[in-house]
Amino acid sequence: MEFNHVSVLLNETIEGLNIKPDGIYADGTLGGAGHSYQIASKLNGLGRLIGFDQDEDAITASTERLKEFKNVTIVRSNYRNMKEELNNRGINKVDGILLDLGVSSYQLDTVSRGFSYKEEAPLDMRMDNRNEVTARDIVNNYSQGDLFRIIRDYGEDKFAANIAKHIVMNREIKPI
Repeated sequence: MEFNHVSVLLNETIEGLNIKPDGIYADGTLGGAGHSYQIASKLNGLGRLIGFDQDEDAITASTERLKEFKNVTIVRSNYRNMKEELNNRGINKVDGILLDLGVSSYQLDTVSRGFSYKEEAPLDMRMDNRNEVTARDIVNNYSQGDLFRIIRDYGEDKFAANIAKHIVMNREIKPI
């Protein structure tokens, strides 16, 4: 499947960044490089864009999409490592940072990624396939207490305790 993703609020985001042609910008969630392409196209020879993504498919797609720009650096890493990765490249300040948080339509639509609600597939849900633990491992092996905390803290679901209880009950019958 081709990595297609429609950038949400593209024009508003680019306008809000107020891009300086000689500025340094970081895109922490590179994806298909929709936003990054627009940023890079506004930079001159002194400007620089550093794009981050942990998804191998996104790195492949964005590398292809941004290949015409010489002032773009693509880093396969989670945006939480941005400061360290920028420092490693001699950059200690930037003019703007973009984070388009969430799951991409590509990840949802690629059945093998295990995010889809529409298709039957192994439950995976890894943003980075270098991580060994899948969502299947979590729902089938974590304690009821750990599942509760994950659902409550990250899903912000008021029924987290009940959901965790039913996950544990159902996995005793057969793996989820």
